Amino acid sequence: MVVHHGFHATMTALPGRGDELVTLLLGAPALPHEDCLVFLVGRSASDPDVVHVTEGWTSAAAHSAFFATAPARALVAAIGPLLAGESVTTDETPVGGKAFR
Repeated sequence: MVVHHGFHATMTALPGRGDELVTLLLGAPALPHEDCLVFLVGRSASDPDVVHVTEGWTSAAAHSAFFATAPARALVAAIGPLLAGESVTTDETPVGGKAFR
């Protein structure tokens, strides 16, 4: 499978809530989804409340269809109250490299 759609998001958790945000993201229902080919969670080295997510999907349609599901909507609803503001998202299509295992 090839990644045809992706994005990179940076989220800032409320002070001291970065661990909760990371835990939610690492349990994301996208991880086992067959159309989600890349799902990486990282943290800022200087601010533990800043969390980065990079996702790569087989297509934009597969990504949209997944985020219309109840598990995806529940994750988004759980993440919202942890955030200090809007997340910053940029379009990004991973083209190679290595994923964390």
